[in-house]
Amino acid sequence: MLNENSKKEWGKMNVYQALKHCRLWDEWIQSNKKYKQAFVGRLFGRMALKKVLKDESPLARNTPTLGELKVKETNGDIASEKKKWIALISEYAHFSNPVFIHTFFGKMTKEQVGQMAYKHADHHLRQFNS
Repeated sequence: MLNENSKKEWGKMNVYQALKHCRLWDEWIQSNKKYKQAFVGRLFGRMALKKVLKDESPLARNTPTLGELKVKETNGDIASEKKKWIALISEYAHFSNPVFIHTFFGKMTKEQVGQMAYKHADHHLRQFNS
């Protein structure tokens, strides 16, 4: 169980930063904002998405993230962030965001978003051996 005593196995984020990052990531995915795909993503995004989702393997350690989703502050309310993240995860049961464009992978199907959301959460839970 992820809590204030969880020790990271890799990466730079502490527990608070990881929880807030995950909350921000899920808010980004579930929002109705339109995002422009990066040029490099237009070149390689589809291939990369196919590779990431081809099997059940976890995301690679130290996978880069969007600058907007990096959490700089190191202290905050862990319990509150965890509660907000859990609420967002439950919203995937009703996920519908046809305008979502991942800034690297591009347009994604509902199924691809679901797989990626699972892999992202799993990645950060593994980061703290949770």
